[in-house]
Amino acid sequence: MGAYAYVAPQSVEEVVAILEEHASSGDRAQLLAGGTDLLVQMRTVDREPRTIVDVKKLAETNRLELGGDEIYIGAAIPSAVLFENEELKALLPGLLEASDLIGSTQIQGRATMGGNLCNSSPAGDSIPAMIAVGAICDIGNGSGGRQIPVEDFVTGVGTNVLESGELLLGLKIPRPADNSRDAYLRFIPRTEMDIAVAGAGVSVTIEADGTCSTARVGIGAVAPTALLVPAAADALIGTQLDDDALNAAGEACTAASSPITDKRGTAEYRRKVVAVLCRRAANIAKQRAAGA
Repeated sequence: MGAYAYVAPQSVEEVVAILEEHASSGDRAQLLAGGTDLLVQMRTVDREPRTIVDVKKLAETNRLELGGDEIYIGAAIPSAVLFENEELKALLPGLLEASDLIGSTQIQGRATMGGNLCNSSPAGDSIPAMIAVGAICDIGNGSGGRQIPVEDFVTGVGTNVLESGELLLGLKIPRPADNSRDAYLRFIPRTEMDIAVAGAGVSVTIEADGTCSTARVGIGAVAPTALLVPAAADALIGTQLDDDALNAAGEACTAASSPITDKRGTAEYRRKVVAVLCRRAANIAKQRAAGA
């Protein structure tokens, strides 16, 4: 392993100053939220020297608020802590299920959804689920911060929009109405703790007559980044989420996909699987929204 330094700032301003100082001097700084990806990478593919900037001590990254209009989830809150919050599980069951898929029970005690997003893997389970619920990234920097939808955050395999002197503080999510719920499903070769072959998150609003009035669909592991699929949502809106609507949404997910072939599955297989997952997740979300 290379030479490393470690700092644990107490404020966002201090983090930004450290990041900007390293950027100007040409030295490397890397943020740590849970560290479950970072520490593995440091022992395998990325052993270059750096300063590790631990953001777990910031009030902003540990903020968890369930407001009347908006939910805020700090970027450094472990998945295990989120999953213990019964109100949050009831409001965003699909997102919490996706978060609960990040590694083993031990890993979930450290892993964070914010870290999963910033790691920016095409197969990150929480990312399509975040997209489905309309999550917005709250980014801190030295000029007042900025906000960006999750679907625009990841720019490629392992890359994202964060610039020098920026960090992800947390996620802002519209609080779902009583008749709105989400679901997330993935397919993996093994029974647990594997990387997704494909994943799909769906959020729907179901009116009293059974009509779907709003929908969002996110898919993962079938393109260089997780994707929002507006055509899939359009196929669901205005319908009773019958078989025709579900099939059309699945076909839209297949059309939006641009997967690779690897040892976990062929590109053709992934295109078919993501359609199945979309249909099933939409049906689960429908049942949850309808109170079934």
